[in-house]
Order: sequence, then C-alpha cells, then structure tokens
Amino acid sequence: MQNLLSSSLLSNNIKIKAHRTITLPVVLYGCETWSLTLREERTLRMLENRVLRRIFGPRKDEETGEWRKPHNEELHDLYSSPNIIRVIKSRRMTWKGHVARMGDRKGAWGNLWVRDHLEDPSLDGRIILKWILSGMGGHGLDYLAQDRGKWRALVKAVMNLRAS
Repeated sequence: MQNLLSSSLLSNNIKIKAHRTITLPVVLYGCETWSLTLREERTLRMLENRVLRRIFGPRKDEETGEWRKPHNEELHDLYSSPNIIRVIKSRRMTWKGHVARMGDRKGAWGNLWVRDHLEDPSLDGRIILKWILSGMGGHGLDYLAQDRGKWRALVKAVMNLRAS
C-alpha cells in the first residue's frame, strides 16, 4: 500500500480513492461502538496525516525554494474531506439513530445516549444540539431519531461543521 500511495505514476485522485476504499474501511471497522480517548484520537489523526503526506508528497517552499513536508492544515485543505475523527463521530451518530429507532428491542444498547455524548466540544456541538432540541418541544434525541430523514440531515449538518 505504501508504494501505491507514493507512486508518481498515479494521480492524487486515484490515490485518494484507494485510501477511501482500502485503508479507511479497515481502520474504521466497528468504529460505531468505540469510545475513543484523546490519545486514540491523536493516534488516528497521526495515521491519517501520514497517509495524506504519502499521497500528496513534499511541497516546495515558496520563500526558500526548499522541499518540505506539508503542514497538517495544508494536508486537510488538499484532501478536502472530513477528517477521520469527524467520520467516526458521524458514523457513531448514525448508529445511535438506528438504535433509537429500535424501540423496545434495543436491549443492551439502551444506555447508549447516557454513556456517550453526541456533541463535539471543539465544534460547539453542545450549543447546536441544545438549539435543535429546544425547537422540538423537549422530545429529545430519541424522538428526532424516529424520522430517518431528519436524523440524516442532522448527522450531515454536524458532519459539515467547521471548527473555529
């Protein structure tokens, strides 16, 4: 896989498609039920940055003319897709909607809302979720999850938020 991602014979678009179809599914298998620590999030971000550095290669510095590794912000601007942590959180949120729609059949998953938070403090997710829930007349996330279309729209909105 290393040779594929650093090959100069392939375009960056093909390398990105290979990353999305080969690497990400393997890394993210079962991520819907993970409870990540900050250390694990940092490790996943480092893995993603390493793969993106292989894909995009070194950059020539405009001021000095020397070759250097691209900075994290440059990588994410070039990649133009949500980072791996955001993908994990959206998949978890999608899974939580599915579990909420299960109703009485949820069994061991019943405390999923309590154990894990949907909000992402770095994205001001708490404020957004409180705002969404305030417009629902106090019904809560279980009520919102019953409408699959609205739930998908919420997941998509949270996924597309930009951190300040």
